[in-house]
Amino acid sequence: MVTIPEYYTGKNVLITGATGFMGKVLLEKLLRSCPGVKAAYVLVRPKASQSPSARIADMVNCRLFDRLREDQPDFAEKIVAVNSDLIQPDLNLSKEDQDTLTGCINIVFHCAATIRFNEPLKDAMQLNVLATQKMVSLAHRMKHLEVFIHVSTAYAHCDRELIEEVVYPPPVDYRKLIDTLEWMDDKLVSLMTPKLIGERPNTYTYTKALAEYMVQQECGNINVAIIRPSIVGASWNEPFPGWIDNFNGPSGIFIAAGKGILRTMRASNSAIADLVPVDVVINTTLAAAWYSGSQRHTRPKSILVYNCTTGAINPFHWGEVENCINMTFKTNPLEQAFRRPNVNLRSNPFTNQYWTTVSHTIPALLYDAYLWLTGQKPRMMKTITRLHKAMMVLEYFTSHSWVWNTDNVTMLLNQLGPEDRKVFNFDVRQLHWAEYMENYCMGTKKYVLNEELSGLPAARKHLNKLRNIRYTFNTVLVILIWRIFIARSQMARNICYAYATALDSRVPPPDLQVKCKPSLGFAFALAGGAAAPDCFVESMKHQGLRCVRLFGLEHSPQACLSTYLYPRHLLITGGGERPVVLCGHGLQSFPTLLNQAQGGRTGM
Repeated sequence: MVTIPEYYTGKNVLITGATGFMGKVLLEKLLRSCPGVKAAYVLVRPKASQSPSARIADMVNCRLFDRLREDQPDFAEKIVAVNSDLIQPDLNLSKEDQDTLTGCINIVFHCAATIRFNEPLKDAMQLNVLATQKMVSLAHRMKHLEVFIHVSTAYAHCDRELIEEVVYPPPVDYRKLIDTLEWMDDKLVSLMTPKLIGERPNTYTYTKALAEYMVQQECGNINVAIIRPSIVGASWNEPFPGWIDNFNGPSGIFIAAGKGILRTMRASNSAIADLVPVDVVINTTLAAAWYSGSQRHTRPKSILVYNCTTGAINPFHWGEVENCINMTFKTNPLEQAFRRPNVNLRSNPFTNQYWTTVSHTIPALLYDAYLWLTGQKPRMMKTITRLHKAMMVLEYFTSHSWVWNTDNVTMLLNQLGPEDRKVFNFDVRQLHWAEYMENYCMGTKKYVLNEELSGLPAARKHLNKLRNIRYTFNTVLVILIWRIFIARSQMARNICYAYATALDSRVPPPDLQVKCKPSLGFAFALAGGAAAPDCFVESMKHQGLRCVRLFGLEHSPQACLSTYLYPRHLLITGGGERPVVLCGHGLQSFPTLLNQAQGGRTGM
């Protein structure tokens, strides 16, 4: 059997969605690892007054293609930008472009799709189902087509707990749904959407399931394979560790956690976080096309489905994701963090809602008030609102676990030769999650936020400043609560004393120790003895007593009598030559206690 690079030598490849995250990585990997490929045709629509060729020229100048640029300086000459719009009739291809594509294309990678989970059903159908239908129709006209690769999602059938590598029939006939949506207005479609999607969480997974079934029904004699990746994350190794270029999926959540904005999130710590590195998905895709294309004359005609997931082979849980994020961003913080990174995952919706209000909404309102008072434009509540919408979209996937069968992926891996296993590695058993997560978090810092590593010392200094502010705020808050609520409440004093008594009762009472400096006129007494729930001074009226120092504050005896519960740690100033030391049990008057002290129970 030929190797993967040998199979692609001399081939013309067509890629849709080449300007997206996965499409870019696919294009780079194909040109770098299969240098013999003849040409890569990419369908691109004009955008923001940019022609398709200009968009591709801008794209290949990004850091993703640096390694390819070093190896093959003229690689861009193999990329052919084709003006197209997938939602238009005939893909908006000119007659000349149609003739070119149908006459020379050998392999099709259909990666284009909308990844917005909450897309209106009509729009999701246009991009995920109808566009795929048009691509299949175009593929039927291609004279030299060897294989058609359709990129779906592992969550297309998330209404099932066990997902096999097969195409499942959808709940409705996609043809009837297409016809129905043509005459319905948007309001009526919106009302019908929850009933149509059933147990699926959004229109994205629903339309992806319909697209798979449509491909199966309409592919005819086309050699088709379907790739189902789970949650696609940053690169594992290629073109370099941690490459990511967008806020989609978990990346935006990681950045919000690193900035200290995200403090709580609804998720199950024990649920499997089925993240899969983008280079694993791309290597699987290229290998699947190689296997289906090179074996097209020898194996039975059937659609091969590949569940490109990690949970069944190398499981990683959301609780571990939480720990990795907090540790990485505390060690290598993002610049100008809002608060110290400390995200917590909570499975209880009520607890999560409480902490969302306390940790997200209230701080955002206070910060916006500060910005408004200083003449700046409030922006934090807008950020928090966007964050909450993103979390609601991901909540379903972070709170559930699925089991994916991966027999076809294992079979494909076993078909690779030793060299192909090195160059096109997708064996996730070798993936070390802690290292990958650290690279992922650092990738968001370097490639999404464009922060240089030289700024780490300043970022760490800023984080230490935030820590000191937090400790100071918490200390002041405790003192205020004590002064305002605890110290003024008889019930609270009794509860505090009962708690202290319970602690004291478990420890043998220490011997009485008195340390003093007579010149200062004070004494400190640590009074031992039996614990009494009413151990306080009834009367503080004594002619030599001027001040009682409790809890670091000085008070008059009268104020102490009405305010404080008297513990066994007292600092008392007296008017005589000898300092006065008080130690009493039960309800006793001040003179009685004074006589006990002067009678030798606590001597100086």
